[in-house]
Amino acid sequence: MSLDKRKVKILKAIIASYIDNAEAVGSRTISKKYELGVSPATIRNEMSDLEEMGFLTQPHTSSGRIPTDKAYRYYVDELWTKALGAQDKNMRQIIRIVDEEANELDSILRNSVRILSQFTKYTSFIVAPQLKKAVIKRIQLVPVDENKILLVIVMQNNIVKQVMLKLNKPIPFDQIDRISATLSKKLSGYMLEDINAQLKESLIQELYHIRENAGDSLFELVNFLSTNLGKFEDLNVYSDGITNILNLPEYNDLDKAREFISFVEDKDSVAKLFQTENENDMTVSIGHENSYKELSDCSLITATYKFNGKIIGKIGVIGPTRMDYQKVISAVKSMSEAMNEIIDQNFTEQDNNKE
Repeated sequence: MSLDKRKVKILKAIIASYIDNAEAVGSRTISKKYELGVSPATIRNEMSDLEEMGFLTQPHTSSGRIPTDKAYRYYVDELWTKALGAQDKNMRQIIRIVDEEANELDSILRNSVRILSQFTKYTSFIVAPQLKKAVIKRIQLVPVDENKILLVIVMQNNIVKQVMLKLNKPIPFDQIDRISATLSKKLSGYMLEDINAQLKESLIQELYHIRENAGDSLFELVNFLSTNLGKFEDLNVYSDGITNILNLPEYNDLDKAREFISFVEDKDSVAKLFQTENENDMTVSIGHENSYKELSDCSLITATYKFNGKIIGKIGVIGPTRMDYQKVISAVKSMSEAMNEIIDQNFTEQDNNKE
């Protein structure tokens, strides 16, 4: 719905005032605080029109109004291009802080989620990459006893996963290093989800030449790699600032605060929330646009982060609908760009071609 310039100015003033104070906004407040060039009576009339149009609501019997989800959506859509185009002056500092411990992806994610929470004063999340989407760098077998092998998979983004595998038939200890080297050579550059029947057959044949009588156990090993991804898929959600919500007047109600905290502490719920978002680089979901009732009074701002140009995870901030959208959008965007740059600088390898 189109709004004339005066209504837009008044609506933006009401939103700005409510973001700052969390108090219903009256015409006198707008008239005194913002130089709009119109009388309080005119502002009152315009506010009544905006209420009829669904942009404002009047809580209780107060004379003031507060913005609705529709108002925030209009506001965000208006500033979206400006917010995305802005260059954050703190970008280099963000990169420096996050990059301090960039030897492992885990430290990058932990630093990033902490900084994002401290800067926005809200709850921040990062959903770590799924292993099946990560690219294999090296595979190492470590013998534990005759029938147990520790399978260590090192990914090119420096994620390391270890799984204990019990084999029906043992692999000779003196062939472990050679088998590990063959697995690394054949599978380096592939994602785990790329290990198809043809690749499995080729790998089995090559491994079989190493030790004929170990054929059954080698098949068992390769089959495990391609069909038991669930054992590797420990969902990892990094979070920070979960209790920041207690500092906001909207959550003075302890039952409401407890419901929010219970939801965001459940990593499966958070992961599903992020999965419902589309694959756009950035999204904003406001109030009742969120699919979970626990977040009906919240807004979620998310961005993707990438490795070698491919989306591997998402970061996001959850706060009240009364958030400083321009600040938070800029912060999430800057953090996403910083993570992309740091991950590319530290983990991209040139010899990454599949055989």
